[in-house]
Amino acid sequence: MTRTDLLALTPDALAALANRGLVKRAAKDLDAGNGPGIAVSPDGGVEGTFPDGTTTSLPAGAGLEAAACSCAATGTCRHRICLVLAYQRTAADAADPAPDGSGPEPDAAWSPGAFDDDTLAAVVGQRAVTAARRTLRTGYSARIRRPTAQDPVAQVELPTCTVRFLVPGELGYVDTDASASVRGEMTVLAAWAFRAADERGPTGGEARLLVGGAGPVAGAGPERVLDAALDLADQLLLDGAAHAGPVLPGALQRTAAELAGLGLHWPAGALDDLAAQLTAYHERRADHDPGRIAELLAEVHARHRAAAGGADRAQVLGTSEPAETPLRRVRLAALGCRIGGTSRTRTADVHLAHTGTGVVLVLRRRWDVPEDERLTGADLAGRRILGASLRSLAAANVVSESAARSARRVVRVTAGRVAKTTVTPLGDAWETLPGTILVRDLAAEGRALDALPPRLVRPRIEAELVRVVAVAEVRDIGYHPGAQRLDALVADAAGTTVTVSADYSPHRPAALDALAEALAAGPRHISGAVRRDRGRLLIDPLAVMTDDGVVVPDLAPGDGTAALGGPPPPVPDPLAQALDEALTACADAAQRGLLRASTSSRDRIGRAAENLERAGLRTAAETVAALAAALGGDDPRHLTRAWATAHIRLVTTAELR
Repeated sequence: MTRTDLLALTPDALAALANRGLVKRAAKDLDAGNGPGIAVSPDGGVEGTFPDGTTTSLPAGAGLEAAACSCAATGTCRHRICLVLAYQRTAADAADPAPDGSGPEPDAAWSPGAFDDDTLAAVVGQRAVTAARRTLRTGYSARIRRPTAQDPVAQVELPTCTVRFLVPGELGYVDTDASASVRGEMTVLAAWAFRAADERGPTGGEARLLVGGAGPVAGAGPERVLDAALDLADQLLLDGAAHAGPVLPGALQRTAAELAGLGLHWPAGALDDLAAQLTAYHERRADHDPGRIAELLAEVHARHRAAAGGADRAQVLGTSEPAETPLRRVRLAALGCRIGGTSRTRTADVHLAHTGTGVVLVLRRRWDVPEDERLTGADLAGRRILGASLRSLAAANVVSESAARSARRVVRVTAGRVAKTTVTPLGDAWETLPGTILVRDLAAEGRALDALPPRLVRPRIEAELVRVVAVAEVRDIGYHPGAQRLDALVADAAGTTVTVSADYSPHRPAALDALAEALAAGPRHISGAVRRDRGRLLIDPLAVMTDDGVVVPDLAPGDGTAALGGPPPPVPDPLAQALDEALTACADAAQRGLLRASTSSRDRIGRAAENLERAGLRTAAETVAALAAALGGDDPRHLTRAWATAHIRLVTTAELR
């Protein structure tokens, strides 16, 4: 009997089930003639006897976890891996492979949705299936990636973990970053996600969907709270952020808590951010931004409209997802650090690439700023996190047995004597990152960004678009003194360009100097958040890898007094200028209050509409002109709806163009 499951295990699949070091060592042992003698029983069980007397068995109908070995290892050992590799070579020799050495073609047409509930229960246990049904009743979001001939692994990204079916038609070879306590439940949820996608028909290689639940905004409770959130946003729009009373931030936070309690996490996050912006304005803090307030108000309206229109609830509102999912032993590669905060607090967000699942997680730390003291990124660089300095952690490999991941991809790592966490130098880990993180083709990345839903209705996921971009050439470096912004034009191997754009912050005063120096030195890779804005690809940099190592600008020492030279940034094109003027005019109206709009404000918005028309953005011009007309009326509801329609259109147009 031929074990097709063992033959389907690729080196990458074996590395996922064990680790790459074990696979390499097992292959070396086999090449050196230290492989096992193999015996295959009639039922398909495979037994191996090694020269040192170690015996290993792989029972039929089960994965590597069910294998037995007489060595002292407690988990998957090199003998198990070596036995699999030896069986594959023996089977290949017996089958007289083709001269080109190619093996059997992988089955790219299969789907994990083919597993019925009885099969799932037999492998993972009825308790896991029952727990999964509770999640199914509330609904959960999933992104599936179907297997292909080039990559036969079927993958499901759940809100708090990733599940990969490594072998077609086999449940014994499932890899997930979830811990053992919830592994079975996550496997069932992943299989059901594929089943739901299969029922909807062909969807291409990737698909996002909501599985289970009661559909868009089910029940009077969610509808009531969503309407209350919209009413608060309208109140703020009509009165203006500049005239909002001290009670409104508290009302926003209470409504946000109600939304989060109902699983509507994304509008809850928008209200929390609005409350923070109002507080910043009342305290006269530098992090207050009228443009940000306008975008958050537009987001509340956009999510409410999308939900009322029957859009995917998980996409636009969030679902009742667990607060955290514990992860098994994870390997993370640091991508740099972002220092932020307010006048009273300082935050450090360390971005970590999960090398097994191809997603980026955020490890967050917060400190209070002592009165009359200055706490910059350089001051925080020596603070200890996970047993290492922040400076070391931001450019390191992290292996942890005590990590937990939230739906927003924030990772929490606890320290302990039993569950260990190690921090080692990064080395060349960026070179081997999965294709979902490492960008070598900027044109393809631009097309992927264009295919995403508008930002105003996307899930509020931390580091969603953080990537590592391979750089072939740095063409220009320029500093814009008025905006306190450094822009650099870099290109990939094909000549496609992306603009590296970084703004000055007093929390990281030397960041622009360090970034300019690293770019001038000839970078190999740049990590950061990639986005489309005004027709350009932009990257907000987190770290730069040069031949001398990784530079994390936010942690650089100094006061930022170096002279930044180079050519000035290019003059914006008329289309970008028209969009910027319209966005600023709408944001200013929201800041002052729509009911307090002056004649000059209405005229400014009218001129913005005319400029959009001349630039060829006719639909955007129509919505802005409608807003200018509404400002002269006396219908508050019509006024707020006209403003929201105009600003949603402008933000989305600026993102896509």
